[in-house]
Amino acid sequence: MKGFLEDANYSIGLLDEGATLADVIDNCIYEHTHTGKKAFYVGDLGKLVRNNMQWQNVMAPIKPFYPVKCNSTPGVLEILGTLGVGFACSSKSEMALVQDLGISPENIIYTNPCKQASQIKYAAKAGINIMTCDNDTELKKISRNHPNAKLLLHIATEDITADEEMNMKFGTTLKNCRHLMECAKELGVQIVGVKFHVSGSCKDLQTYIHALSDARCVFDMAEEFGFKMNMLDIGGGFTGSELQLEEVNHVIRPLLDVYFPKESGVNVIAEPGCYYVSSAFTLAVNVIAKKTVECDKILPSGVEQTRNDDEPVFTYYINDGVYGSFASKLSEKLNTIPEVHKKYKEDEPLFASSLWGPSCDELDQIVENCLLPELSVGDWLIFDNMGSGTLGEQSTFNDYQRPLIYYMMSFSDWDEMQDAGIASDTLMKNFFFVPSCIQLSPEERFSTAA
Repeated sequence: MKGFLEDANYSIGLLDEGATLADVIDNCIYEHTHTGKKAFYVGDLGKLVRNNMQWQNVMAPIKPFYPVKCNSTPGVLEILGTLGVGFACSSKSEMALVQDLGISPENIIYTNPCKQASQIKYAAKAGINIMTCDNDTELKKISRNHPNAKLLLHIATEDITADEEMNMKFGTTLKNCRHLMECAKELGVQIVGVKFHVSGSCKDLQTYIHALSDARCVFDMAEEFGFKMNMLDIGGGFTGSELQLEEVNHVIRPLLDVYFPKESGVNVIAEPGCYYVSSAFTLAVNVIAKKTVECDKILPSGVEQTRNDDEPVFTYYINDGVYGSFASKLSEKLNTIPEVHKKYKEDEPLFASSLWGPSCDELDQIVENCLLPELSVGDWLIFDNMGSGTLGEQSTFNDYQRPLIYYMMSFSDWDEMQDAGIASDTLMKNFFFVPSCIQLSPEERFSTAA
Protein backbone atom coordinates (compact mmCIF):
# COMPACT_ATOMS: atom_id res chain seq x y z
CA MET A 1 0.00 0.00 0.00
CA LYS A 2 3.09 2.26 -0.17
CA GLY A 3 3.59 4.85 -2.86
CA PHE A 4 6.12 7.66 -3.20
CA LEU A 5 4.96 10.96 -4.63
CA GLU A 6 7.27 10.68 -7.62
CA ASP A 7 6.38 7.04 -8.23
CA ALA A 8 3.49 6.55 -10.63
CA ASN A 9 3.48 2.84 -9.83
CA TYR A 10 1.45 3.34 -6.72
CA SER A 11 -1.05 0.93 -5.22
CA ILE A 12 -4.39 1.31 -3.46
CA GLY A 13 -5.55 -0.96 -0.68
CA LEU A 14 -9.15 -2.14 -0.86
CA LEU A 15 -10.37 -2.41 2.71
CA ASP A 16 -12.44 -5.30 3.90
CA GLU A 17 -15.87 -4.48 5.30
CA GLY A 18 -15.56 -3.31 8.87
CA ALA A 19 -12.04 -1.94 8.46
CA THR A 20 -11.67 1.78 9.04
CA LEU A 21 -9.23 4.61 8.42
CA ALA A 22 -8.22 4.38 12.09
CA ASP A 23 -7.34 0.69 11.59
CA VAL A 24 -5.08 1.57 8.69
CA ILE A 25 -3.37 4.33 10.69
CA ASP A 26 -2.88 1.98 13.65
CA ASN A 27 -1.35 -0.65 11.39
CA CYS A 28 0.98 1.83 9.68
CA ILE A 29 2.12 3.33 12.98
CA TYR A 30 2.90 -0.12 14.33
CA GLU A 31 4.91 -0.90 11.19
CA HIS A 32 6.80 2.40 11.33
CA THR A 33 7.52 1.99 15.04
CA HIS A 34 9.48 -1.17 14.15
CA THR A 35 11.07 -0.08 10.88
CA GLY A 36 11.81 3.64 11.33
CA LYS A 37 9.56 6.38 12.58
CA LYS A 38 8.96 8.35 9.40
CA ALA A 39 6.01 10.68 8.86
CA PHE A 40 3.38 9.27 6.53
CA TYR A 41 0.02 10.02 4.93
CA VAL A 42 -3.05 7.86 4.64
CA GLY A 43 -5.13 8.92 1.65
CA ASP A 44 -8.75 7.79 1.46
CA LEU A 45 -9.35 7.93 -2.29
CA GLY A 46 -12.93 6.85 -1.72
CA LYS A 47 -13.46 10.32 -0.28
CA LEU A 48 -12.78 11.72 -3.76
CA VAL A 49 -15.49 9.48 -5.18
CA ARG A 50 -17.97 10.58 -2.52
CA ASN A 51 -17.08 14.26 -2.93
CA ASN A 52 -17.57 13.98 -6.68
CA MET A 53 -20.99 12.40 -6.19
CA GLN A 54 -21.88 15.23 -3.82
CA TRP A 55 -20.75 17.77 -6.40
CA GLN A 56 -22.87 16.16 -9.10
CA ASN A 57 -25.88 16.08 -6.79
CA VAL A 58 -25.61 19.73 -5.75
CA MET A 59 -23.71 21.64 -8.43
CA ALA A 60 -24.44 19.89 -11.74
CA PRO A 61 -24.22 20.86 -14.57
CA ILE A 62 -21.26 23.00 -13.45
CA LYS A 63 -18.21 20.99 -14.49
CA PRO A 64 -15.33 20.77 -11.99
CA PHE A 65 -11.76 21.48 -13.14
CA TYR A 66 -9.42 20.33 -10.38
CA PRO A 67 -6.42 22.65 -9.64
CA VAL A 68 -3.46 20.26 -9.85
CA LYS A 69 -1.31 22.39 -7.52
CA CYS A 70 -3.64 21.47 -4.64
CA ASN A 71 -2.43 17.87 -4.58
CA SER A 72 -0.63 16.33 -7.53
CA THR A 73 -0.12 12.82 -6.18
CA PRO A 74 -0.71 10.11 -8.81
CA GLY A 75 -3.56 8.41 -6.96
CA VAL A 76 -5.55 11.64 -6.74
CA LEU A 77 -5.01 12.62 -10.37
CA GLU A 78 -5.86 9.21 -11.75
CA ILE A 79 -9.01 8.83 -9.68
CA LEU A 80 -10.24 12.31 -10.64
CA GLY A 81 -9.38 11.72 -14.29
CA THR A 82 -11.36 8.49 -14.20
CA LEU A 83 -14.29 10.36 -12.66
CA GLY A 84 -14.30 12.71 -15.66
CA VAL A 85 -13.08 15.78 -13.81
CA GLY A 86 -11.16 18.41 -15.81
CA PHE A 87 -7.84 19.88 -14.67
CA ALA A 88 -6.65 23.44 -14.05
CA CYS A 89 -2.86 23.58 -14.44
CA SER A 90 -0.47 26.35 -13.43
CA SER A 91 2.77 25.06 -14.98
CA LYS A 92 4.30 22.96 -17.73
CA SER A 93 5.02 20.12 -15.31
CA GLU A 94 1.38 20.01 -14.22
CA MET A 95 0.16 20.01 -17.81
CA ALA A 96 2.56 17.17 -18.67
CA LEU A 97 1.51 15.24 -15.57
CA VAL A 98 -2.14 15.40 -16.54
CA GLN A 99 -1.48 14.63 -20.20
CA ASP A 100 0.38 11.48 -19.16
CA LEU A 101 -2.95 10.25 -17.78
CA GLY A 102 -4.46 10.54 -21.24
CA ILE A 103 -6.55 13.62 -20.43
CA SER A 104 -7.59 15.42 -23.61
CA PRO A 105 -6.47 19.05 -24.09
CA GLU A 106 -10.13 20.16 -24.05
CA ASN A 107 -10.28 19.11 -20.40
CA ILE A 108 -7.21 21.14 -19.39
CA ILE A 109 -7.04 24.89 -18.75
CA TYR A 110 -3.85 26.87 -18.10
CA THR A 111 -4.61 29.18 -15.18
CA ASN A 112 -1.30 30.71 -14.08
CA PRO A 113 -1.81 34.51 -14.01
CA CYS A 114 1.92 35.09 -14.72
CA LYS A 115 2.91 32.70 -17.49
CA GLN A 116 6.39 31.99 -18.82
CA ALA A 117 6.70 32.33 -22.59
CA SER A 118 8.25 28.87 -22.84
CA GLN A 119 5.30 27.34 -21.01
CA ILE A 120 2.81 29.16 -23.22
CA LYS A 121 4.62 27.62 -26.19
CA TYR A 122 4.37 24.21 -24.55
CA ALA A 123 0.62 24.65 -24.10
CA ALA A 124 0.30 25.65 -27.77
CA LYS A 125 2.22 22.57 -28.90
CA ALA A 126 0.13 20.33 -26.64
CA GLY A 127 -3.15 21.79 -27.94
CA ILE A 128 -4.07 23.30 -24.57
CA ASN A 129 -5.82 26.43 -25.74
CA ILE A 130 -7.93 27.74 -22.86
CA MET A 131 -6.03 30.01 -20.50
CA THR A 132 -6.68 32.96 -18.22
CA CYS A 133 -5.49 36.55 -18.60
CA ASP A 134 -5.92 39.76 -16.59
CA ASN A 135 -3.61 42.37 -18.16
CA ASP A 136 -2.31 43.58 -21.50
CA THR A 137 1.27 42.39 -20.89
CA GLU A 138 0.06 38.81 -20.55
CA LEU A 139 -2.23 39.30 -23.52
CA LYS A 140 0.66 40.36 -25.77
CA LYS A 141 2.84 37.53 -24.49
CA ILE A 142 0.10 35.01 -25.28
CA SER A 143 -0.50 36.45 -28.73
CA ARG A 144 3.18 36.03 -29.62
CA ASN A 145 3.47 32.45 -28.38
CA HIS A 146 0.04 30.82 -28.80
CA PRO A 147 -1.90 31.85 -31.94
CA ASN A 148 -4.80 29.50 -31.11
CA ALA A 149 -5.24 30.62 -27.50
CA LYS A 150 -8.75 31.10 -26.16
CA LEU A 151 -8.78 33.48 -23.23
CA LEU A 152 -10.86 33.76 -20.11
CA LEU A 153 -10.66 37.31 -18.75
CA HIS A 154 -9.94 37.02 -15.04
CA ILE A 155 -11.95 39.72 -13.27
CA ALA A 156 -11.39 40.82 -9.68
CA THR A 157 -14.06 40.22 -7.06
CA GLU A 158 -15.21 42.71 -4.45
CA ASP A 159 -14.13 40.51 -1.56
CA ILE A 160 -11.37 42.60 0.02
CA THR A 161 -11.28 41.20 3.56
CA ALA A 162 -7.95 40.89 5.33
CA ASP A 163 -7.47 37.31 4.20
CA GLU A 164 -8.12 38.11 0.57
CA GLU A 165 -5.10 40.08 -0.54
CA MET A 166 -4.70 37.60 -3.42
CA ASN A 167 -7.91 38.88 -4.98
CA MET A 168 -6.38 42.36 -5.01
CA LYS A 169 -3.27 41.09 -6.79
CA PHE A 170 -4.95 39.15 -9.58
CA GLY A 171 -7.99 39.98 -11.66
CA THR A 172 -8.81 43.02 -13.73
CA THR A 173 -11.51 45.67 -13.41
CA LEU A 174 -14.58 46.02 -15.61
CA LYS A 175 -13.16 49.26 -17.01
CA ASN A 176 -9.93 47.53 -18.02
CA CYS A 177 -11.84 44.67 -19.68
CA ARG A 178 -12.79 47.03 -22.48
CA HIS A 179 -9.14 47.96 -22.97
CA LEU A 180 -8.15 44.28 -23.04
CA MET A 181 -10.81 43.52 -25.63
CA GLU A 182 -9.54 46.34 -27.80
CA CYS A 183 -6.00 44.94 -27.54
CA ALA A 184 -7.20 41.39 -28.24
CA LYS A 185 -9.04 42.59 -31.32
CA GLU A 186 -5.91 44.29 -32.63
CA LEU A 187 -3.74 41.24 -31.91
CA GLY A 188 -6.24 38.72 -33.28
CA VAL A 189 -6.57 36.86 -29.96
CA GLN A 190 -9.84 35.10 -29.10
CA ILE A 191 -11.62 35.92 -25.86
CA VAL A 192 -14.14 33.20 -25.05
CA GLY A 193 -15.20 33.79 -21.47
CA VAL A 194 -14.74 35.13 -17.96
CA LYS A 195 -13.19 33.82 -14.77
CA PHE A 196 -13.53 35.03 -11.18
CA HIS A 197 -12.59 33.54 -7.83
CA VAL A 198 -14.18 33.81 -4.38
CA SER A 199 -12.14 32.39 -1.50
CA GLY A 200 -13.56 29.71 0.76
CA SER A 201 -12.84 31.98 3.74
CA CYS A 202 -15.24 34.58 2.38
CA LYS A 203 -18.30 34.77 4.62
CA ASP A 204 -20.30 37.17 2.47
CA LEU A 205 -22.00 35.19 -0.30
CA GLN A 206 -23.12 38.50 -1.80
CA THR A 207 -19.65 38.49 -3.36
CA TYR A 208 -20.91 35.83 -5.78
CA ILE A 209 -23.85 38.03 -6.74
CA HIS A 210 -21.55 40.96 -7.55
CA ALA A 211 -19.11 38.71 -9.42
CA LEU A 212 -21.82 37.11 -11.57
CA SER A 213 -23.28 40.53 -12.34
CA ASP A 214 -19.83 41.76 -13.39
CA ALA A 215 -19.32 38.66 -15.51
CA ARG A 216 -22.60 39.33 -17.33
CA CYS A 217 -21.41 42.88 -18.03
CA VAL A 218 -18.21 41.52 -19.56
CA PHE A 219 -20.20 39.12 -21.75
CA ASP A 220 -22.35 42.02 -22.95
CA MET A 221 -19.24 44.09 -23.60
CA ALA A 222 -17.76 41.23 -25.64
CA GLU A 223 -20.75 41.26 -27.99
CA GLU A 224 -19.87 44.84 -28.97
CA PHE A 225 -16.43 43.63 -30.09
CA GLY A 226 -17.77 40.55 -31.88
CA PHE A 227 -16.32 38.00 -29.48
CA LYS A 228 -18.30 34.75 -29.12
CA MET A 229 -18.23 34.02 -25.42
CA ASN A 230 -19.12 30.50 -24.30
CA MET A 231 -17.42 29.83 -20.95
CA LEU A 232 -17.78 31.09 -17.36
CA ASP A 233 -15.33 29.94 -14.68
CA ILE A 234 -16.60 30.62 -11.14
CA GLY A 235 -13.25 29.63 -9.62
CA GLY A 236 -12.54 27.72 -6.43
CA GLY A 237 -13.16 28.49 -2.79
CA PHE A 238 -15.19 25.35 -2.08
CA THR A 239 -14.27 24.03 1.35
CA GLY A 240 -15.60 20.48 1.12
CA SER A 241 -18.57 21.11 3.37
CA GLU A 242 -21.87 20.03 1.84
CA LEU A 243 -23.55 22.89 3.69
CA GLN A 244 -21.21 25.47 2.12
CA LEU A 245 -21.72 23.88 -1.29
CA GLU A 246 -25.49 24.09 -0.93
CA GLU A 247 -25.30 27.69 0.32
CA VAL A 248 -23.21 28.75 -2.68
CA ASN A 249 -25.50 26.88 -5.05
CA HIS A 250 -28.55 28.52 -3.48
CA VAL A 251 -27.05 31.95 -4.20
CA ILE A 252 -25.68 31.40 -7.69
CA ARG A 253 -28.29 29.11 -9.26
CA PRO A 254 -31.03 31.75 -9.79
CA LEU A 255 -28.49 34.20 -11.22
CA LEU A 256 -27.00 31.61 -13.55
CA ASP A 257 -30.51 30.82 -14.81
CA VAL A 258 -31.08 34.51 -15.54
CA TYR A 259 -27.65 35.65 -16.75
CA PHE A 260 -26.41 32.45 -18.40
CA PRO A 261 -29.43 30.23 -19.17
CA LYS A 262 -28.93 26.86 -20.81
CA GLU A 263 -30.05 28.16 -24.21
CA SER A 264 -27.23 30.75 -24.15
CA GLY A 265 -24.74 27.98 -24.82
CA VAL A 266 -22.43 29.15 -22.01
CA ASN A 267 -20.58 26.33 -20.26
CA VAL A 268 -20.15 27.03 -16.56
CA ILE A 269 -17.12 25.48 -14.86
CA ALA A 270 -15.50 25.74 -11.43
CA GLU A 271 -12.13 24.94 -9.84
CA PRO A 272 -12.79 22.97 -6.63
CA GLY A 273 -9.43 21.93 -5.18
CA CYS A 274 -9.51 21.71 -1.39
CA TYR A 275 -13.09 20.54 -1.80
CA TYR A 276 -11.91 17.25 -3.28
CA VAL A 277 -8.70 16.45 -1.41
CA SER A 278 -8.38 18.27 1.92
CA SER A 279 -10.41 15.83 4.01
CA ALA A 280 -9.14 12.79 2.09
CA PHE A 281 -5.64 12.79 3.61
CA THR A 282 -4.46 12.28 7.18
CA LEU A 283 -0.86 12.89 8.28
CA ALA A 284 0.89 10.97 11.06
CA VAL A 285 4.03 12.52 12.57
CA ASN A 286 6.41 11.41 15.29
CA VAL A 287 7.74 13.34 18.28
CA ILE A 288 11.54 13.46 17.89
CA ALA A 289 12.49 15.84 20.72
CA LYS A 290 10.97 17.46 23.79
CA LYS A 291 11.80 20.45 26.00
CA THR A 292 10.30 22.00 29.11
CA VAL A 293 10.15 25.78 28.63
CA GLU A 294 9.81 28.75 30.96
CA CYS A 295 6.37 29.20 32.45
CA ASP A 296 6.06 32.81 31.29
CA LYS A 297 5.93 31.76 27.63
CA ILE A 298 2.75 32.55 25.66
CA LEU A 299 -0.02 30.16 26.66
CA PRO A 300 -3.37 29.29 25.13
CA SER A 301 -6.16 31.73 25.90
CA GLY A 302 -7.43 31.26 29.44
CA VAL A 303 -4.74 28.80 30.51
CA GLU A 304 -2.52 31.27 32.34
CA GLN A 305 -5.28 32.17 34.77
CA THR A 306 -6.16 28.57 35.68
CA ARG A 307 -2.82 26.74 35.63
CA ASN A 308 -0.60 26.29 38.69
CA ASP A 309 2.78 27.97 38.67
CA ASP A 310 4.53 24.63 39.03
CA GLU A 311 2.84 23.10 35.95
CA PRO A 312 5.32 22.54 33.12
CA VAL A 313 4.98 24.01 29.64
CA PHE A 314 6.21 21.68 26.87
CA THR A 315 7.75 22.24 23.46
CA TYR A 316 7.71 19.26 21.11
CA TYR A 317 9.63 18.79 17.86
CA ILE A 318 8.17 16.50 15.22
CA ASN A 319 9.62 14.94 12.07
CA ASP A 320 7.73 17.13 9.58
CA GLY A 321 7.30 20.88 9.39
CA VAL A 322 6.78 23.99 7.31
CA TYR A 323 9.55 22.93 4.91
CA GLY A 324 7.47 19.84 4.20
CA SER A 325 3.85 18.91 4.76
CA PHE A 326 3.02 22.10 6.71
CA ALA A 327 4.30 24.52 4.06
CA SER A 328 0.91 26.23 3.87
CA LYS A 329 1.38 27.27 7.53
CA LEU A 330 3.78 29.96 6.28
CA SER A 331 0.96 31.80 4.54
CA GLU A 332 -2.23 30.78 6.31
CA LYS A 333 -3.61 29.38 9.53
CA LEU A 334 -3.48 25.63 10.14
CA ASN A 335 -7.01 24.29 9.68
CA THR A 336 -6.49 21.15 11.73
CA ILE A 337 -5.56 20.41 15.33
CA PRO A 338 -3.30 17.56 16.45
CA GLU A 339 -4.76 14.40 17.87
CA VAL A 340 -2.68 12.21 20.18
CA HIS A 341 -2.52 8.66 18.86
CA LYS A 342 -1.73 6.90 22.13
CA LYS A 343 -4.58 6.20 24.50
CA TYR A 344 -4.74 8.31 27.62
CA LYS A 345 -7.21 8.60 30.48
CA GLU A 346 -10.01 11.15 30.32
CA ASP A 347 -8.89 12.68 33.61
CA GLU A 348 -5.22 12.81 32.59
CA PRO A 349 -3.86 16.36 33.01
CA LEU A 350 -3.34 18.51 29.92
CA PHE A 351 -0.40 20.87 29.58
CA ALA A 352 0.26 23.98 27.53
CA SER A 353 2.28 22.84 24.53
CA SER A 354 3.72 24.03 21.23
CA LEU A 355 4.73 22.02 18.17
CA TRP A 356 7.76 22.68 15.95
CA GLY A 357 9.22 21.09 12.86
CA PRO A 358 12.65 19.42 12.72
CA SER A 359 14.61 22.31 11.14
CA CYS A 360 15.12 24.35 14.36
CA ASP A 361 14.25 27.37 12.22
CA GLU A 362 12.30 30.15 13.91
CA LEU A 363 9.71 29.96 11.11
CA ASP A 364 9.20 26.24 11.60
CA GLN A 365 6.42 26.56 14.17
CA ILE A 366 3.42 24.37 13.40
CA VAL A 367 1.16 24.99 16.41
CA GLU A 368 1.84 27.99 18.64
CA ASN A 369 -0.10 26.71 21.59
CA CYS A 370 -2.43 23.84 22.40
CA LEU A 371 -3.35 21.61 25.31
CA LEU A 372 -1.95 18.07 25.22
CA PRO A 373 -1.26 15.30 27.70
CA GLU A 374 2.45 14.95 28.40
CA LEU A 375 4.06 13.22 25.43
CA SER A 376 7.27 11.25 25.13
CA VAL A 377 9.80 11.08 22.33
CA GLY A 378 8.51 8.44 19.93
CA ASP A 379 4.81 9.24 20.44
CA TRP A 380 2.65 9.89 17.38
CA LEU A 381 0.39 12.81 16.53
CA ILE A 382 -2.35 12.71 13.90
CA PHE A 383 -3.41 15.67 11.72
CA ASP A 384 -6.52 15.34 9.59
CA ASN A 385 -7.60 17.55 6.64
CA MET A 386 -4.03 17.54 5.27
CA GLY A 387 -4.75 16.73 1.63
CA SER A 388 -4.36 20.20 0.16
CA GLY A 389 -1.43 22.49 -0.40
CA THR A 390 1.87 20.60 -0.29
CA LEU A 391 1.41 17.04 -1.52
CA GLY A 392 3.42 16.77 -4.69
CA GLU A 393 5.66 19.75 -4.04
CA GLN A 394 9.42 19.42 -3.61
CA SER A 395 11.28 20.86 -0.64
CA THR A 396 14.96 21.79 -0.93
CA PHE A 397 15.52 22.18 2.80
CA ASN A 398 18.40 19.99 4.02
CA ASP A 399 17.61 16.29 3.64
CA TYR A 400 13.83 16.56 3.99
CA GLN A 401 12.27 13.28 2.97
CA ARG A 402 8.73 13.42 1.72
CA PRO A 403 6.37 11.21 3.71
CA LEU A 404 5.18 7.90 2.35
CA ILE A 405 1.60 7.76 1.14
CA TYR A 406 -0.67 4.83 1.88
CA TYR A 407 -3.67 4.93 -0.44
CA MET A 408 -6.86 3.17 0.56
CA MET A 409 -10.45 2.80 -0.54
CA SER A 410 -13.39 0.88 0.89
CA PHE A 411 -15.13 -1.82 -1.09
CA SER A 412 -18.35 0.20 -1.02
CA ASP A 413 -16.62 3.17 -2.70
CA TRP A 414 -15.03 0.83 -5.22
CA ASP A 415 -18.45 -0.66 -5.96
CA GLU A 416 -19.81 2.86 -6.54
CA MET A 417 -17.13 3.41 -9.16
CA GLN A 418 -17.87 0.09 -10.84
CA ASP A 419 -21.62 0.70 -10.81
CA ALA A 420 -21.04 4.08 -12.42
CA GLY A 421 -18.93 2.42 -15.10
CA ILE A 422 -15.87 4.53 -14.32
CA ALA A 423 -13.51 1.86 -12.97
CA SER A 424 -11.09 1.64 -15.89
CA ASP A 425 -8.75 -1.30 -16.50
CA THR A 426 -5.78 1.06 -16.12
CA LEU A 427 -6.95 2.09 -12.67
CA MET A 428 -7.81 -1.45 -11.60
CA LYS A 429 -4.20 -2.59 -11.85
CA ASN A 430 -3.33 -0.36 -8.89
CA PHE A 431 -5.77 -2.02 -6.48
CA PHE A 432 -5.12 -4.91 -4.15
CA PHE A 433 -7.10 -6.50 -1.35
CA VAL A 434 -6.07 -5.62 2.20
CA PRO A 435 -6.55 -8.71 4.38
CA SER A 436 -8.43 -8.43 7.61
CA CYS A 437 -5.14 -8.51 9.54
CA ILE A 438 -5.47 -4.76 9.93
CA GLN A 439 -8.27 -5.46 12.37
CA LEU A 440 -6.10 -7.75 14.54
CA SER A 441 -3.95 -6.87 17.52
CA PRO A 442 -0.62 -5.14 16.87
CA GLU A 443 1.27 -8.37 17.54
CA GLU A 444 -0.88 -10.31 15.09
CA ARG A 445 -0.63 -7.54 12.49
CA PHE A 446 3.15 -7.47 12.67
CA SER A 447 3.57 -11.22 12.46
CA THR A 448 1.16 -11.40 9.52
CA ALA A 449 2.97 -8.61 7.69
CA ALA A 450 6.28 -10.30 8.26
